[in-house]
Amino acid sequence: MDLNPQDLLAEAAAAADAATTLDQIQAVTGQFLGKKGQLSEAKKQLGALDPEARKAAGQELNETRQRLQDLLDARRLVLQSAERAAQLEGERLDLTERLTELQRGHLHLVTQARDRLEDVFVGMGYHVAEGPEVETAWYNFEALNIPEWHPARGSFDTIFVEMGEPESVMLRSHTSPVQIRTMENQEPPIYIVAPGRTFRTDTADATHLPAFNQIEGLVVDRGVTMGDLAGTIDAFVKAFFGGEVKSRLRPSYFPFTEPSAEFDISRADGSWLELGGCGMVHPNVLRNCGIDPDIWQGFAFGFGIDRLAVMRYQLDDIRELVNNDVRFLRQF
Repeated sequence: MDLNPQDLLAEAAAAADAATTLDQIQAVTGQFLGKKGQLSEAKKQLGALDPEARKAAGQELNETRQRLQDLLDARRLVLQSAERAAQLEGERLDLTERLTELQRGHLHLVTQARDRLEDVFVGMGYHVAEGPEVETAWYNFEALNIPEWHPARGSFDTIFVEMGEPESVMLRSHTSPVQIRTMENQEPPIYIVAPGRTFRTDTADATHLPAFNQIEGLVVDRGVTMGDLAGTIDAFVKAFFGGEVKSRLRPSYFPFTEPSAEFDISRADGSWLELGGCGMVHPNVLRNCGIDPDIWQGFAFGFGIDRLAVMRYQLDDIRELVNNDVRFLRQF
C-alpha cells in the first residue's frame, strides 16, 4: 500500500495550520477524509493485499484516520472560538457607568407646581381630595346650583361623553365635583383642596388649553365668614409667591357661591393680576349635599395650575407646557 501515515499527518497538519476560516478547514477535511481524499484512495488498495497484510494495513488506516480527525477537529475548535470572539467584539455594547453628567428626567413644570401647591395647603391644615375625570351632570352642574336652564351652564363649553342619556355624562369642566362628592361622604368640618385635570372645548392659544389643571379649595365649618376666606387667600399667596406679594378680592358672580369674588395678586410694577375665583358656598349647594346651611357655613376658591405656573415662571405662551419640547422643559 502506497501510503506513509507520518507524511500524511504532517501534510494535514500544515494544511490545517494554513486554514484561517471555518470554510477553509472544511475544505482541508474533505481533502484528507472525504470520499475522494488520500485516505479513501489508500483504503481502495486494501483489496489487493493478502489477509494478514490487509488486517495490519486496515488497522493502520483506522488509526491514521482517527489522528487526522482529532487534528482537524482541534483546528476547527480554534477557528470557531476566534470567529465567535470576533462576532462578540463586533456586537459589544459599552454598558460601563459613566462619571460624566447624566441627562436624567425630572418632574414636569405643571407637576412641580401642583406638588408645591399641595405642600402649601397641607401645611395650612388641608387634606388633598381627588375624584373621577368623567362626571355626571349632577356632580358637574346641578349639585353646584347650575340647573339645566341656568345661563351659566352654557359658558362651560362642556365636552360630553356618549354614555347614558344625551348630555348627561361629560368630562368634568372643573374640579368642583370633588367638593360635592366630599360633602356627600364626609361630615363637617371639611378642609380640602382638589387638584386635577379638567376639560373644555377651548381652542388652544397663548392663554388657553382644552385640557388644563385646576386646584380648588373647600372649607365647611361653624362660623366661617368672608373674612376667613380673605385671610386664607392672603396666607396662600404669601406662602406660594413670597411675603412681598399682596392679594385683594373684587366682587363677582358664580352660581355656586354667594357672595362671590375674584382674587388678584399684586405685581412688582404696582398693577394687579387676576388669579382665580372664590366666595362663600351657596346654601343650595350645602343643602344638595345634605348639610344644613343654618348650622354650617363654608367658602370655596379655585384657580388654574397651568396658568399659575405661567405667571410664576413668566412664560409667554401656555402652550409651551404641552408641546413637550425637551429644550424648554430642561430649564425647569
